[in-house]
This record gives sequence, C-alpha cells and structure tokens, in this order.
Amino acid sequence: MSDDLFDMTGKVVAITGGGRGLGREMAEAFASRGAKVAIASRKAEVCQQTASEINGELGAEVIGLGLHVGRWDQIEPFVNEVTEQLGPIDVLVNNAGSSPLYSTLTEVSEKLFDSVMAVNLKGPFRLSALVAEQMAERAETAGTGGSIINISSIASAEPSAAEVPYALAKSGLNTLTVAMAHMYGPSVRVNCIMPGPFLTDISQAWDMDAFNKMARNRIPLQRGGKPSEIVGAALYLASDASSYTTGSIIKVDGGMTWAPA
Repeated sequence: MSDDLFDMTGKVVAITGGGRGLGREMAEAFASRGAKVAIASRKAEVCQQTASEINGELGAEVIGLGLHVGRWDQIEPFVNEVTEQLGPIDVLVNNAGSSPLYSTLTEVSEKLFDSVMAVNLKGPFRLSALVAEQMAERAETAGTGGSIINISSIASAEPSAAEVPYALAKSGLNTLTVAMAHMYGPSVRVNCIMPGPFLTDISQAWDMDAFNKMARNRIPLQRGGKPSEIVGAALYLASDASSYTTGSIIKVDGGMTWAPA
C-alpha cells in the first residue's frame, strides 16, 4: 500500500478533546501529513498551548479553540470558527469524553448522568449532524465529501460497574456511527475506533501493579496501549486508504474485548 494513501495535505481536521492524550497524538499525526488541524476542548488555553507546540515542532497550521461539546449552543459557532480560520471541515474526530467516578449506581446523580451523556453522545450527535450535512452539500457542488471518526470505548461492549453511564453513552455512539454511515453515504464516511486501555496522562492515576497484573491475564498483548498506537487506525479512517470503509467499528484494544465490535 502506497504511503500516498495516508496523505492529508490540505485537509481540514477538527478534533474534540484534542489538547492531550489520544486527541493530541492524532492531531500531531494529521498535521505531520499535511493537514490543517483544529483542536478543541473545554480548556481553550490547553488547546492553544498544544497547537503552539505542534506548530513549533512541525511547522503545521494548527489552532486551539474552546468548546464544551455537551453544550449545543457552542457547537455551531465552533464549526463556523474552524471554517473561517482553516476552511470547511474534511475530517471530524469526536474524541472528547468524560467518565466521572461514583461509588454505586444509586449514587449516580441526575447531574452526573446528564453530563456524561452530553459530552459522550449528545454533543457528538449534534456536531456530527452539522458537519455531515455540510460535507454532503459540498460533495454535490465540489465533488468532495468527508470522513467522521467517532472515538468509542471497549466499555460500550463490556462495561464495568464503574462506568455504566459512560458505557451507555459510548454504545449510543456506536449506533450513531452505523446510522449516519447509511444516512450520509456515499459522500460522507462515518466510522468508529473502539480503544481499550491506553497509557495516556489519565493512566498516571492508575494502580499500575494491579493494571499490569490484569493486562497479563486479560489482554492478549499483555499490556496497555502506547498513545502513538491509535494513530494507524485514525490515519486509515481519515484518509483515502479507507475509501471503501464506512459504518465500521474498529477495536484497538490489544485484543482485550471478547465481544465483536
């Protein structure tokens, strides 16, 4: 397979939750292959700092914006801002996520439940609908569509007791992926990456002895993922390499999840 298939030159990529972790890794990968990238999160200053660092390292065009994806009144202005600064969005990555801790299911408050649904499902639904519509309209006039990549979780297939609201939201994101692939094809491709445990900054709070023991027993590759190991799937789904792939949910979990995607 020619490396040209992964060329992103001139493409405009918008990534939510792009200031750190897997979002940052994907932003760097897209920028290194010629894309213009907008990264967004609730912490605008973090995204602006990340954008500055990637610009300095790669000489790429990367901007950082503030966006609470769970608030619909912020979504359309975000799309407009990206379009104004970089151009129409060619690739949307719904990466923002939130899974607050709780003790028991009865202790899950309505506020916590609604917040998890807003960030992990309600926001991606609205953002995807707006961007997909624009992509489809552009395909009619300019002949180019786009790609939407949802970042789900293996919790959507095998939820633990500690992440039930999150698992519900991410399983909804899986459903949204398939539905939108059918609704917006052939001009817009919609796919999903289902990550397992990755050793990002979040993992710094983990009990690593317990995690490593679990990994040896439950993960065929017997370890957590390195953040850079999300890049291959993201580049595949964003680029022409996946021109015949839509409605797919790709597990990137070291083999941990038994259930099929």
